[in-house]
Amino acid sequence: MTEEITAELRPKPHKALVRNGATAPQGTETLEIVPDDVQRWTARRRIALVLGILKGEMSVEEGARRHGLTPSEIEDWRERMLAAAHNALRSKPRDEEAIREEQFRRLKQKVGELVLEVDTLKEALRNARSASMDTNDD
Repeated sequence: MTEEITAELRPKPHKALVRNGATAPQGTETLEIVPDDVQRWTARRRIALVLGILKGEMSVEEGARRHGLTPSEIEDWRERMLAAAHNALRSKPRDEEAIREEQFRRLKQKVGELVLEVDTLKEALRNARSASMDTNDD
């Protein structure tokens, strides 16, 4: 019985990964494999890269190194994709304006945190310099 339930819950594949130039079976949507020499990052290529990372096929660092990206770019794509998926699967998805307002609120909060961190580091640097000058005076 447990095996039957598990089989029912297992996701059914509905997209085919297609290598450059190959064709997918009729009726399936294609999702491109990301070539190593990408010059233009389309939404499909970003999705393919992020899905590869989420599936554990490669790490963020490996993807960044292979495609000449920064890990932060890939992490940003991952976060945006997961946020969009989260909203899409809500029982009452929020409209774009509500999403933008939430992102703006989070960004303002992050900027505030970073400003506090910079201020703390500046103060520590001033104190270290002051302490250094005090010991040099002796």
